[in-house]
Amino acid sequence: MDLGLEGARVFVTGGAANIGRGIVHGFAAEGARVAVCDLDADQSRKVQAEALARGASAVEVVPADLSRPGAAEQAVAQVTAAWGGVDVLVNNAGVSFPGFVAEDTDRNRWQHMIDVNLFAAVECTQAVLPSMRESGSGAVVYIASDAAFGEIRQAVYGATKAGVVALARTVAKEHGRHGVRSNVVCPGLVIPRGADAVGSTSLWAGGQDAVFTSKQVEYMVKATPLRRLTEAEDVAAAAVWLASPAAARQVTGQVVSVSGGYAMP
Repeated sequence: MDLGLEGARVFVTGGAANIGRGIVHGFAAEGARVAVCDLDADQSRKVQAEALARGASAVEVVPADLSRPGAAEQAVAQVTAAWGGVDVLVNNAGVSFPGFVAEDTDRNRWQHMIDVNLFAAVECTQAVLPSMRESGSGAVVYIASDAAFGEIRQAVYGATKAGVVALARTVAKEHGRHGVRSNVVCPGLVIPRGADAVGSTSLWAGGQDAVFTSKQVEYMVKATPLRRLTEAEDVAAAAVWLASPAAARQVTGQVVSVSGGYAMP
């Protein structure tokens, strides 16, 4: 099926590593134009080359620290200047610092998660809406998390992602009449596949055990009906489908868990 994404102008935040990298690859395979927005410029350029090799019609590298106020507007302006607007926004940028709620008392870490996970998504959305409304069409895909429904050691992170779900549904209700669709993908645990999948600034740069121990991973697999972890390509497939004006033209305001059944929202 032709998903109608060839030549589409796609802006992916956090696009240089792990899930974001997989999403960039997914849109590249559809022949889209993809902007890789990430803090890690070196890793972004590697993903740029990978995306071009996979069929992207053009790839723009947009280095940005989206936790900084105004950075999202500047980043979107760069892509708008190059391509005239944005057809698809994938709000993927995120950061997590696992910790039990009774022990996680570092407000600076809370604030950083809020800035990256929620505020950046708000600002990126606001920045792309004018061009989408002008064209009468557009799709926003938010990458949230199963932690949005409540998960051990993910209280603050999960709270930010629950905020993303509310944001996405509000965008769907407010801008559906302008032809803009807004949906959410909640991935399960996605472990990077090899060193090429992450850069120096990634959460996973310190190795898998710095984020999830093998015992924790084993527990999650046992609690997953399909008995396997989610991969970046799984999330990418969902994001590409939701962005498609052909395959998902009547889908908006929805939350899809891509977790092998670990969560069923």
